[in-house]
Amino acid sequence: MFEKVREMISECFDIDQDEITLSTSFQSDLGFDELDMVDLVMDVEDIFEIELPDEDLEDIKTVGDLVKFIEENN
Repeated sequence: MFEKVREMISECFDIDQDEITLSTSFQSDLGFDELDMVDLVMDVEDIFEIELPDEDLEDIKTVGDLVKFIEENN
């Protein structure tokens, strides 16, 4: 699952896959702002066919958090 998430982030946000690990923070490491996070949510919902509610998004700080959420809800 991590590889698929890493590939999605890399392609959608033009980020080198080598920069993306499970501990990578969306805000401090990748520089994501609120708009980037909204784009990320839309991509995740489309690609993985799940819903990511706003209240759950608040708990997703790292790529690992996102992978865990997808695994638990997919």
